[in-house]
Amino acid sequence: MASPAAASDPAPGPPPPDPQAIRACLTSTLAVEFDREWRIVLERVKQSQDLADLHELLNKWRHTAYMEMHEPGSYYRMLAKAEQITRTGANPDAGSFEDMTELVRRRQASA
Repeated sequence: MASPAAASDPAPGPPPPDPQAIRACLTSTLAVEFDREWRIVLERVKQSQDLADLHELLNKWRHTAYMEMHEPGSYYRMLAKAEQITRTGANPDAGSFEDMTELVRRRQASA
């Protein structure tokens, strides 16, 4: 039986925007992708002397790590979905604009 303190602890959030903390949350396959992007961005930052790209990379990957901790495989499912939409020009799972407008209207009314 779980202790009451453990039951009330919220699920952990994304790792801090630190490359080692992010990498520790990734599968070995995703860590390879992270490392590849890390090297590309570091070279860009060296040339530009602007850290914006580095902050953007860390933000992207910390949320990717969080998503993967809660739904393993979600990153590759997202990439496959993006490829399908790009290839076909349509998202078969997308709702209509009218459906989305109605959903927003209902959520605003209940807030």
